[in-house]
Amino acid sequence: MTFRRMAAIAAAFMTIISAPLSMAADAPKAITIATEGAYAPWNFTTADGKLDGLEIDLANDLCARMKIKCTIIAQNWDGLIPSLTVGKFDVIMASMFITPKRLETIDFTQPYAVDPSGFAIAKDSDLGKLGISKEKFKLEDEAAAMAAIEKLKPLLKGKVVGVQSGTTNLEFLKKYFGDTVQIREYKTTEQHDLDLAAGRVDAIFAQQTALAATLAKPEFADYTIAGPGFVGGIFGLGTGAGLRKEDKALKDMFNTAIDAAIADGTTKRISEKWVHTDVTPVK
Repeated sequence: MTFRRMAAIAAAFMTIISAPLSMAADAPKAITIATEGAYAPWNFTTADGKLDGLEIDLANDLCARMKIKCTIIAQNWDGLIPSLTVGKFDVIMASMFITPKRLETIDFTQPYAVDPSGFAIAKDSDLGKLGISKEKFKLEDEAAAMAAIEKLKPLLKGKVVGVQSGTTNLEFLKKYFGDTVQIREYKTTEQHDLDLAAGRVDAIFAQQTALAATLAKPEFADYTIAGPGFVGGIFGLGTGAGLRKEDKALKDMFNTAIDAAIADGTTKRISEKWVHTDVTPVK
């Protein structure tokens, strides 16, 4: 065998064995995860200043599976994506929907939850008297979804509806109910919850699991979740972890961990603990 041939074989061998090492080198040993800390029960700040909730439990589980050290911090909702892109932290886990608009700026893991959005309103209102429906309408099924929306409009006409600013829930209200209700934006869901309790808004619009947590408080005894839930379309593919587009190795690690958490029932267990229903995405 010639020296040139031996050198070529050696080079090819080094390429093969170095590829996994290169990939491993790209995988971080420690990351910082940002959450809002103000969207109970998905993520919230306790009285003693600690972060807790469904996404905190899930983040800790995923980090253990990935065998990396994770620090979880709170960040205002409207600063999450800008701060991620400039490197203030590495991952967003803040009940953020995977939408085409957000995918223009950042990347996402596969969904780790799918949770319909809907209305909470006084029980004695026209809509409130209908109570909650188990129906979930996919906005991709335009005929069925629009029929459901048109049925809701007369029941909400002229109502003041609170919603968190900078969210897909706000986009939904503007697109489908902008000609029917008065939309009032809030920096956090906690703020619109307070105004609902005080009677300064007639209804609020958010994820149904978050609404259920709000209405479980004694001051909301006269309110109910009413009507169907909406998913898909403007709401995207579900809730996922946001990452920078270049962090492909980290995305692969998260996706593998999410798959495992779904497969062994951990995601179901955590979601049932916090929101009393299974929000696991259907594979």
